[in-house]
Amino acid sequence: MEVGICLPYMERDFGREGILSYCRSVDQGPWSSLSCGERITGYTLEMRTMLAAAAAVTERVRIMPSLYVLPMHSAVWAAKEIATLDVLSGGRVAVCVGVGGREVDYAAVGSSFARRHARMDEQVRTMREVWSGRPPIEGGDEVGPRPVQSAGPPILAGAMGPKAMRRAAEWADGVYTFSMGGDPAEIKRMLDMADAAWADAGRDTPPRKLGGFWFSLCDDAENALKSYVHQYLAVFGDSAARSIAKTMTRFTADRVQASIEGLHEAGCDEVVLSPCTADPIELERATPLFAQ
Repeated sequence: MEVGICLPYMERDFGREGILSYCRSVDQGPWSSLSCGERITGYTLEMRTMLAAAAAVTERVRIMPSLYVLPMHSAVWAAKEIATLDVLSGGRVAVCVGVGGREVDYAAVGSSFARRHARMDEQVRTMREVWSGRPPIEGGDEVGPRPVQSAGPPILAGAMGPKAMRRAAEWADGVYTFSMGGDPAEIKRMLDMADAAWADAGRDTPPRKLGGFWFSLCDDAENALKSYVHQYLAVFGDSAARSIAKTMTRFTADRVQASIEGLHEAGCDEVVLSPCTADPIELERATPLFAQ
């Protein structure tokens, strides 16, 4: 059973010592990966810098940008960043790319929200060309470094609906699905869509399947989880954010364990847990729920 963990990159009290200690603790096991999401507006730590630090102080776990909101960026620049991270980690990178849902973040960095799905399809192709050594401009030099992984890091698609799955089946190595409440049935529906899309695309191998959810097991876990979800979703309106936050239930050990096991039964190759606080006790209390 593979279970990864996401860095609590929205926490204001998560500084140098806490970040590095957190990464080292994850690397000591039994976690399979260490990921970080990307947001621009609001108080959030920057994904690439966080994962570069994680790569430097770990030796074992996969390092996973998740998700990299690719249409906000230059594909060539992203390829260079991800290849550098692969070098820094010694070839442990897998990257999840997606379009995100926060138009305000696109606006903040001066990027267009239009045609973002089609642009991402093109960007993935460009990244793989850059990793192969093909110059991005005619007559130009190649963009280094080459990734440690000869074919480049695996690329997963952050996809949830049938259209996104069909696009992903053309270029992705797998999918990363997410259920805010940790509902195995919700994840299974998305994974079934992925299987169907891969089959329709004539892919020889099935997609690698990841599923994630929010949780908290700190001393004030229910309040921490619901407050986090409200804060995360507030950009979509206070009323909607509060309504969804009230439905969150993964704040007890038995419920978190049930979601981990349920997501594996639904077909996930790896489950990624997203803690709602930077308290190290989240790691301590979650570990016995899946470690054998």
